[in-house]
Amino acid sequence: MVQQLANLMFLGNSILNYLIVILILLMGFLGIKITEYLILRRLRKWAEKTATTFDDFIIGVIKKIGVPLAYFGVFYLGMNVLTLDPLLRKITNIVATSILTLAAVRFGIALISYGFEVYLSKKEKNEALKRSIDGILVVVKVIIWGLAIVFFLDNLGFKISAVIAGLGIGGVAVALAAQAVLGDLFSYFAILFDRPFEIGDFIITGDYLGTIEHIGVKTTRIRSLSGEQLIFSNTDLTNARVRNYKRMEQRRVVFKLGVTYQTASEKAKAIPGIIKDIIKNVKDTVFDRAHFFSYGDFALIFEIVYYVRGSDYNKYMDIQQEINFAIKERFEADGIEFAYPTQTLYITKAST
Repeated sequence: MVQQLANLMFLGNSILNYLIVILILLMGFLGIKITEYLILRRLRKWAEKTATTFDDFIIGVIKKIGVPLAYFGVFYLGMNVLTLDPLLRKITNIVATSILTLAAVRFGIALISYGFEVYLSKKEKNEALKRSIDGILVVVKVIIWGLAIVFFLDNLGFKISAVIAGLGIGGVAVALAAQAVLGDLFSYFAILFDRPFEIGDFIITGDYLGTIEHIGVKTTRIRSLSGEQLIFSNTDLTNARVRNYKRMEQRRVVFKLGVTYQTASEKAKAIPGIIKDIIKNVKDTVFDRAHFFSYGDFALIFEIVYYVRGSDYNKYMDIQQEINFAIKERFEADGIEFAYPTQTLYITKAST
């Protein structure tokens, strides 16, 4: 009686086959639940104690992608036990292909997103950089989904080789027509990842100077010192020599001063030491040298070199002003006169 019941046919399959499918589903789902409860829970606790984030990423991928894929795998395995109608079998295979494609897409996007997160974590907090990477991530997602759709259609039997060939020819034509735009786009990626400058940096390129205000996909905008906005294509900046003053750790300052030819030799010899003492007593400066440089047209020329710690231009000007006032006060106290353009006229009385 039991054997007859087991061999009873329903929709092309015996009751025994249906019982096997149910058993596979029950055992498979139970095995996944036990694995998820015992192993994943322990892995999660272990990952919380580690300093790296890669293990957290792997556990998250397993939970969000691996576990649902395992459930579907058990279901698909059970369905293969049954003898299905060709149309139903085809639908099952299409669903399986679509789910595998979706899982691959989700994994690819998750992996790339994790890579961007690791890259951002190693940089200083920068909202502009984060927005730029979010924009790149959108482009990456579009590309991945496009490849996934092509793969899916190809597995369904669609002849897409001709379409791809057409797209390739069209892509070459578009690339030739938009090579300037594509060049700026690649330059944007170079600026983003190589970071020769960032928003807020003060740069000089050619005859133009200003503060970086915005870095876009095609153009970079700079606010000049006089107030107007300068707009450069990204390619122009990556191909040019850019001087980034924001990253200057110290500024080298060279200036000259002149004293009158009437200055006594003893006082002239004391001038380098006087200037050295003045600069060394000014905060955030490093004295380099001070020398009697040359004989000028109307003055004894001294050249002074020192360094200002930092890149702030206003700070440099404040320090230079402090040094200039200190030199003037010291020279006045020591009776040393600054030179200025003079002309001496000698008149000779002619003999009669």
